[in-house]
Amino acid sequence: MPPTTVAIALANLGFPTKGIATALNGHFLAAHARDRLLAEGDRLEVLSPMQGG
Repeated sequence: MPPTTVAIALANLGFPTKGIATALNGHFLAAHARDRLLAEGDRLEVLSPMQGG
């Protein structure tokens, strides 16, 4: 598989570009840093806001 960035992976999985938070290997990844290349074994987490209370 060719190298891909966090942003491309998120788009391929159907996530929006705004309104989500991301973590890479357990560390927060700011939206402006989503051009980071993914490596084999990386763990990407996506969190979206929840309503309720």
